[in-house]
Amino acid sequence: MRNPTHTEVSVARQSPQRPDADEPELDATDGPVETAPERGTIDRSLWDEVRIDPVEIALPAGTGFTLRAYRPARELTPTDVAERDSDDPFLARRQVVETEDEDEEVVILDEEFAALTAEEDEDAEKAARRERTGDTDDSTDDEDDDEQDEAGDEEVPLFLTHKGRLLLFKSPEALVSFVRSGAPHDMSQLDSWNELSERVEPADVVPLDEDTYELDLVVENLRGGHDTWDPALLIEAGEVARDVAYALRLPAVLDMLSAGSSLDDLDEALRASVNGGVGGFFGRRRLKKIGAQTASLGWRTIVGKISAVVDWRD
Repeated sequence: MRNPTHTEVSVARQSPQRPDADEPELDATDGPVETAPERGTIDRSLWDEVRIDPVEIALPAGTGFTLRAYRPARELTPTDVAERDSDDPFLARRQVVETEDEDEEVVILDEEFAALTAEEDEDAEKAARRERTGDTDDSTDDEDDDEQDEAGDEEVPLFLTHKGRLLLFKSPEALVSFVRSGAPHDMSQLDSWNELSERVEPADVVPLDEDTYELDLVVENLRGGHDTWDPALLIEAGEVARDVAYALRLPAVLDMLSAGSSLDDLDEALRASVNGGVGGFFGRRRLKKIGAQTASLGWRTIVGKISAVVDWRD
């Protein structure tokens, strides 16, 4: 959530002029107009029960609503990206090259054969040694199993997606109409989906502030230079970009935001800068060393890749 003490930068959206609180808003016929409920005043019981949240994402092409849930990785089937990737001319060309390479005769050099043979011999020797000593300790295998169990228990994001594309709806009404339609999508695998589809109303689709993301402002904000950077805007953009990249299986975006990358360094410095004390001081110093042009170019790529997998629905 945005820090209330933070001054919005010049690229931020301007709030429309509101009428005086004591005077009812009038339409063209001088009748009272029903105003949309404010964020945070909506009954959240439905979303809490189904463990799914409405999300609003602004991209250069427009603003749309979708849904997001977090579940253990073992409970989810990832979205199928085969059809999406087949539409990518660059990926399709690469697959053709790989197919042609598979038809070629494979020649294993003596060095490669020796390495493979040595590896097989080593495995056989270990197995024989365990058999001779009666050592049945498979601690290494147990450790691997534990790591897999932990990975399966980790909660991961799932969006309203279908065949590798993020479904974004221009209005709450369009989103609810789709939810009730029975059309195929990846969220139907959730055990709470039927309950949501039966109960949700357009008035329920009011995302919380922390579930509202402005990816359309990120590049321009970064171009403005260090003094105008909006930490809340950029940190939240990183959070939703990681979630979308994971759910939509976008490895290039995940790599750009992975630990140790330049954009991850930017994210950590921004988080440190909003904290008080010594940590905030060093965070601001780190920000000064990060190139604005490099950061803006990186984020332009990320926003472009995410935009490319969006399926806009009216």
